[in-house]
Amino acid sequence: MISNPSTDTPVASKLEALLNLQRIDSQLDEIRRVRGDLPEEVRDLEDEIAGYEVRVSKFDEEISGLNDQIKQRKQAAKDAEGLIKKYEEQQQNVRNNREYEAIAKEIELQKLEIQISEKKIKEAQYQIDLKNTEIAGTKQRLEERKKDLTNKKGELETIVAESETEEKTLMDERGKATQPIEDRLLMAYTRIRGNVRNGLAVVTVKRDACGGCFNTVPPQRQADIISHKKIIVCEHCGRVLADVDLKAA
Repeated sequence: MISNPSTDTPVASKLEALLNLQRIDSQLDEIRRVRGDLPEEVRDLEDEIAGYEVRVSKFDEEISGLNDQIKQRKQAAKDAEGLIKKYEEQQQNVRNNREYEAIAKEIELQKLEIQISEKKIKEAQYQIDLKNTEIAGTKQRLEERKKDLTNKKGELETIVAESETEEKTLMDERGKATQPIEDRLLMAYTRIRGNVRNGLAVVTVKRDACGGCFNTVPPQRQADIISHKKIIVCEHCGRVLADVDLKAA
């Protein structure tokens, strides 16, 4: 049992209100079912596109950083060449072998600096080329996904437009249908709908079986349901058993 009936509203009225709400929700479910996986596909494509755009932006930042490194290394090599020229001029005026060897060592160090800079420049340029290749591939996939998104959105908008008026009418009806239902009962209804696959939270008993899970409902329990003295749920699936369809019996 979901709740004790209040003295203000008869149980029969509560069940009737729940059945009406279930009818409206089932119609809304059917409208949304026609859309299939399109809304989710659109969201997935939007997320994928956003991911590609972030990836391209990250590559651009990395390339910018590598270009800065190349610039710094070129300047370092230029500075080293200037020092080499300066040291070579100093060698012409040395007074002894010790001074000559000291300057020669500095020249070698600057030559090594140039070699290291050239190596770092080549490595950075190689990384730039790789990243540019990645960017090209990513941008191609990005354009393809954007086209897919445009097509999917077009399909979805067409389907939504076809049922927009009906859906709005049903949503208005739903707003009115929930008003006479007490909050605790409405929360229970919403919880049950979220726990079942077909969205049926309120059903009737047909041919001695629950209209939701189709398990047998004993005669005595059916009599209790028909009496409308209390709200009864299916002991197998937890759905509200609002009435017994005697015509289907």
